[in-house]
This record gives sequence, structure tokens and C-alpha cells, in this order.
Amino acid sequence: MKILVDADSCPREARDMILRFSSRLGIKIIFAANRNIPGLPDTAVMELCSTEEGAADRRIEELSSPGDLVLTRDVPLAEKLVIKDVRVIDDRGRVFTKENIKELRSLRDFMVDLADKGLEYTRTRSYGKKELNNFANSLDRELVKLGAESRR
Repeated sequence: MKILVDADSCPREARDMILRFSSRLGIKIIFAANRNIPGLPDTAVMELCSTEEGAADRRIEELSSPGDLVLTRDVPLAEKLVIKDVRVIDDRGRVFTKENIKELRSLRDFMVDLADKGLEYTRTRSYGKKELNNFANSLDRELVKLGAESRR
């Protein structure tokens, strides 16, 4: 089991939280981004990807396998990973599953279409204690599930 992080848009607070979890549990953690992420410990792997659109997403998809956990906000990437039986959560604690991914993808595509047509919509920008707490709880639940599955 390993944890992969789509690090381009991951808030520092979530990054710090996931580093604490991985360190405590002895789980390999890989950060993928098209820029260097400062402050990572030596125990973390930094996959520095090209600046080409989607390069970090493709690298995460290549490196992930069933039994891994991926942290990303990217719904199209989450959809690809869920199909591969990889567990996926976002930095706000939302868990992407085979049961909800089609609906979440449809909603995402609708919002992108609105933006492309010049229609504005309200995005949730703040990342505070509530979001971090939701993330920590989801992270803990998903790691427990993965641990139980690996012991079978």
C-alpha cells in the first residue's frame, strides 16, 4: 500500500496531515506535481513531472494500483482510478467511489461547461479547520479499510 498525492493543488494543511499519517503508519508516500513541493521530508518521494497539461495525473495513474490511496481534487483522474479499484479522496474528505463517481463527473462537467460559456458560479475556496477535520476523518477511515483488506 502506498499513498499518492496530486500535489499541484493540495493545501499545505492536508499535505502536513497526510505526511503525519504516513509517517506514523509507515506507509510510502509519493507526491506528483509539475513543480517541486518545498518542505517534504526525506521519507517522501517527489515525482517531478513535466509542465505538460495532465502530466502529474498521468504519472499518478501509472504509479497507482489496487490497494493504494490517492489524494486528488481532479474528478476525471479520480474516475480513472476508481475504475482501477484504487481508493480516492479529496482534500476536503470527499470519498470517490464506483457508486458516486459518475454523478460527480457529470456535475463537474456541467460546471466546467457553465464556466466555458462565461457563466459564473460560486466556488468554495476556504480551507479551514472543518475541511481539515473532514479530510483527517476520511483519511483515517480509508486507511483502516485498506489495512483490513491487505490482511485478508
